[in-house]
Amino acid sequence: MGPAVPAPEGLTATGHSRRTLLVAGGILVTGAALGQTPAYAEADYDVVVVGAGAAGMTAALTAAKRGLRTVVLEKAPTFGGSAARSGAGIWIPCNEVILAAGVPDTPAKAAAYLARVVGGTVPVERQQAFLAAGPAMISFVMRNSPLRFRFMQGYSDYYPEFPGGMPDGRSIEPDQLDGRVLGAELARLNPPYIPTPAGMVVFSADYKWLTLSAVHPKGIEVSAACLLRGTEAALRGEQPLTMGQALAGGLRAGLLAAGVPVWLNTPLLDLHVEAGRVAGVVTSAGLVRARHGVIVGSGGFEHSAAMRAEFQRQPIGTDWTIGAKENTGAGIEAGERAGAALDLMDDAWWGPVIPLPDEPYFCLAERTLPGCVMVNGNGVRFANEGAPYSDIVHTMYDRNTPSAPHIPAWLIVDQNYRNRYLFKDVAPLLPFPDAWYDSGAVHRAWSIEQLADRIGVPRAALRATITRFNGFALAGRDADFHRGDSAYDRYYADPYVKPNPCLAPLWLPPFYAFKIVPGDLGTKGGMRTDARARVLRADGSVIPGLYAAGNASGAVMGHSYAGSGSTLGPAMTFGYVAANDLAGAPVA
Repeated sequence: MGPAVPAPEGLTATGHSRRTLLVAGGILVTGAALGQTPAYAEADYDVVVVGAGAAGMTAALTAAKRGLRTVVLEKAPTFGGSAARSGAGIWIPCNEVILAAGVPDTPAKAAAYLARVVGGTVPVERQQAFLAAGPAMISFVMRNSPLRFRFMQGYSDYYPEFPGGMPDGRSIEPDQLDGRVLGAELARLNPPYIPTPAGMVVFSADYKWLTLSAVHPKGIEVSAACLLRGTEAALRGEQPLTMGQALAGGLRAGLLAAGVPVWLNTPLLDLHVEAGRVAGVVTSAGLVRARHGVIVGSGGFEHSAAMRAEFQRQPIGTDWTIGAKENTGAGIEAGERAGAALDLMDDAWWGPVIPLPDEPYFCLAERTLPGCVMVNGNGVRFANEGAPYSDIVHTMYDRNTPSAPHIPAWLIVDQNYRNRYLFKDVAPLLPFPDAWYDSGAVHRAWSIEQLADRIGVPRAALRATITRFNGFALAGRDADFHRGDSAYDRYYADPYVKPNPCLAPLWLPPFYAFKIVPGDLGTKGGMRTDARARVLRADGSVIPGLYAAGNASGAVMGHSYAGSGSTLGPAMTFGYVAANDLAGAPVA
């Protein structure tokens, strides 16, 4: 972490107290925002990067390796942001890791698939820039940090039936990393969303089988492998990191080796503009100048109640997101004050969430496993439960009306399901915590009718829904929503269930209902950028010196989601693109 730069006691270049300059809409506008030079202590760098998440740290590593003196400013007391909390899937077509694993990907297949997923919401040039630079970015990161990656074999693209889609997937994740490479910085790594079991080393790709460990021998095999990895790491005296912890830790280790300071507890207050060019960042510690430019990778606005109320559909709030709590949109707002146009502000990296009392739980495998259905407030199914998570929430919002409420929805399972599958971190057969029931997030009853009463849906409708679904399960075909037809649906399914691994009847009491609300991994709207990650005004002109990547920018995925890692893959890629553009270097 770099040194703290103290600001003088409240005076600007004009001699006025900063507190008396201007307060508008609750935002303090500093002398820099008024075109003055504040009399803060100053620091000078070639590149200033805002945000120590995956986008920001990739950008900073690239800039430093291109010979630019670089600093990273981070609002939080930790580094890693949402990336450190994540499973760290990274979606990059044609990267060297998947090609070495024999994935038959080609640039033409990738371009066709991405174009079909994104549609007309994102300029083709930005799509092409992502596809062209992504593989080079992965190779660069592996050459300049201790990060190595594994192919997540079998984790299908989210729409594998589209032209160019890959049923076996294109996603990669970080390999095991020894946290000792971080030295004292390991203590400042943002914690994971859900810690891995003590003594085990678990990869994202393992969770599919850990969920099935009570019913499938492969689950027992994977559990044993996770335990063996943990034991071996302990014997070597290592501090093993995987998933988002490995990704953030590996990037930070790369920055340490490259001599790039990361200043924690240093929030952006505003962008500093000189002669129409973004030339630095005003922070709580002072002005940090940027000779070449500023790259904003400060994340989205998922924890800003005001921004969510302004831009997104209701009901919405900040309690259902699992994004890093520091993501309050400060970088986006600063960019807008500098003239940036905004894109996709109504959207997020949505997913069905159970609002548990301690924190929201992002419901992934649980709604794909056989023996569950999802219903609206009328007790009626409304979607393929195993569909990509963003699609589920889009449907919830699109169909939510007073006469047919879809928020909240309810995930219904039976005891047979509970006997077979891990649910969050609760093993099969074990009871759920009382707090889950007390909070209203979970209900239990000995009949479907009693359960309907508990969750406030019509008895007859819920019984009819279950009866109809059970018929589909026995036949092995979901005639209403085609659950199990896609390779993606089957990834988290139970291969021992026949004829369709996604479908099993609900028959064994007691029955359980889990409240489902529209959660997210973070928002996906932000500053409009071009193929070079430069921030644009509404008229299409470039704001000199200003770049954005990650969730501070409008997503290259548009309103959709290509595969696991469609957040991190583009975030890292456009951080890499931005730094190369500032350095005048090619992306290769």
